[in-house]
Amino acid sequence: MSVFQDFKLLLLDTFGLSKDALHVYVGLIVFFGTALLFRLPLRDIRPVLAVLLAALVGEAWDIHDTNAIGAPQVYAGNWHDIWNTMFWPIAIMLLARFTGLFER
Repeated sequence: MSVFQDFKLLLLDTFGLSKDALHVYVGLIVFFGTALLFRLPLRDIRPVLAVLLAALVGEAWDIHDTNAIGAPQVYAGNWHDIWNTMFWPIAIMLLARFTGLFER
């Protein structure tokens, strides 16, 4: 198992999270973290793109690790993880963009 997989398992055990919850939290942390770090409004697409990049890199690493141990790939699970990671950042961006809900 890779360091990445060990770290994910440590997070799951430490915080008592499900794998789906971990994806949701990582997506929100990357989204808000990118917006704060670069002082971007939540309606900007760039924080969502940062989440997409993180999700794709994470899933590519998962695919690599699955291949490394010779386990069968379940690509539907990878898409599920990407969807879980992306849902709330996209929803928040759309709310900010079309309702002005998060305007200063």
